[in-house]
Amino acid sequence: MTTWLAIVGVGLVTFLTRASFILFANPHKFPHAFRVALVFVPPAVLAAIVAPGLFMPAGTFDATFSNPRWIAGLVALAVAAQTRNAVATIATGMATLWVLQWALR
Repeated sequence: MTTWLAIVGVGLVTFLTRASFILFANPHKFPHAFRVALVFVPPAVLAAIVAPGLFMPAGTFDATFSNPRWIAGLVALAVAAQTRNAVATIATGMATLWVLQWALR
């Protein structure tokens, strides 16, 4: 029973901490530099999620040509920069990855 109380307590504290920032803070009173910096949070989080999958597919850093994931990632990045289209980026990145995996077998 005490384990469940601890889980619920930690969950409640985490929820209230995050909710207080959204519910009780006035975003218009934040400093301008803080609001500008918040724009970069989503890309930074996405990069932190994607980069290990590209450069560490087996759990260790691998930026060699035997790892096609980072090459496909670069191609997808170029398509994203050129087209600004998420579907084109995903389709091109996956197609590149599949072709490279087939070619490296």
